[in-house]
Amino acid sequence: MGSLYSEHRSWLHGVPAAVKLLLLAVLGTAQYGTGNLTVLAVGAVASILLFISLGRAVLPARKLVASVLLASLLIVAFHTCLHQAALGWISTLRLLSASLLGIALTLTTRSGDLLDVLERLLSPLQGLGFKTERLALQLAMMLRFTEHFFVVWKRLDDAHRLRTGKAGGLRLLAPLTIQMLTSARRVADTLEMRMGE
Repeated sequence: MGSLYSEHRSWLHGVPAAVKLLLLAVLGTAQYGTGNLTVLAVGAVASILLFISLGRAVLPARKLVASVLLASLLIVAFHTCLHQAALGWISTLRLLSASLLGIALTLTTRSGDLLDVLERLLSPLQGLGFKTERLALQLAMMLRFTEHFFVVWKRLDDAHRLRTGKAGGLRLLAPLTIQMLTSARRVADTLEMRMGE
């Protein structure tokens, strides 16, 4: 499967995966602990500056960031039409901060490193009879397929632009769905074979 992981090294690549996951969890949760626009705006600016500081490492996620910005504008416009502009800005600032932090994590952390951290975090549950290896694998696969979705979408959109000179838009929905289902089936078959060995 394709990956958004960036081979262009940045300072964040050197930070351990566990530390990055902890910071993402703490900062993401903190955003929902306040509705203060000033605090949320400072958090969003900090997230933007962190993202920019990654330099060339952000190149694989340009279209993903563009879609987040578009979604943010639509949220503000929607709530403004409903005379709830403040709620729109709160939602947008939270979305922007969480998305940029999540994308930064994805760009600078290998899937294997994330899986190792998840297995360590879940290991105490083994004493209760849980099969933590499978749970960690399921979480890692969910993260991986989310990442793969955007990689396939970008690839299809690039191919459509080369052929037509225009963005694919909703025309990409059917081929995107087919490719994602095919990838899921291929991964499921591979896992079934390996677990049966």
